[in-house]
Amino acid sequence: MTKEISTSLAPVAAVSDGRSMLWLRSGGIVLAGSALVAVCAHLALPLFFTPVPLSMAPFAVLVLGLVLSPRLAAATLGAYLLEGAAGLPVFGPSPAVGGLAHLFGPTGGYLLSYPLAAALIAVMVRRMGRGFTSSAVAALAGSLVILLCGAVWLGVLTHGSVESVFPLAVLPFLPGDALKVAAAAGIAAGWARLRRSA
Repeated sequence: MTKEISTSLAPVAAVSDGRSMLWLRSGGIVLAGSALVAVCAHLALPLFFTPVPLSMAPFAVLVLGLVLSPRLAAATLGAYLLEGAAGLPVFGPSPAVGGLAHLFGPTGGYLLSYPLAAALIAVMVRRMGRGFTSSAVAALAGSLVILLCGAVWLGVLTHGSVESVFPLAVLPFLPGDALKVAAAAGIAAGWARLRRSA
């Protein structure tokens, strides 16, 4: 009788172990992904004419959106924002002191757009395919979301017009973002080929 019960419970235990491993794996991916964004956020170059620095953080957002599922990409960037709001030094250099001040500072719009941009990229690349061109189109869409949200927030913060905000929040970042889109698409396409051949 005991043997029969243990045999009947074996599939339940296997499912439970599988779910635990999935949660652990997902948690590890979220932590590693948020750490990647944090490292890239500190690779930043302040610009004298705008309160928004050139940063590699959007590059990490693009890559994560291209290689993760929509839910996992959004969770990773959401975790990054929570870490920063809690005071961990994950946000890049900024006039804001730290923690929540970053989210309400000049770069707040860019930061808050990260989960949305990553999820959008992940949805698009799942529907269009993981080749270089489709990855570049998805990454470009995500990059535009980041720039648009950043510009809107900076405009609200400074009470500036579109004409005054565009040269501060969008124009200086277009050449660098084009390179980030191309690099992220190349990485994602290479990763997809590696996974297919494995």
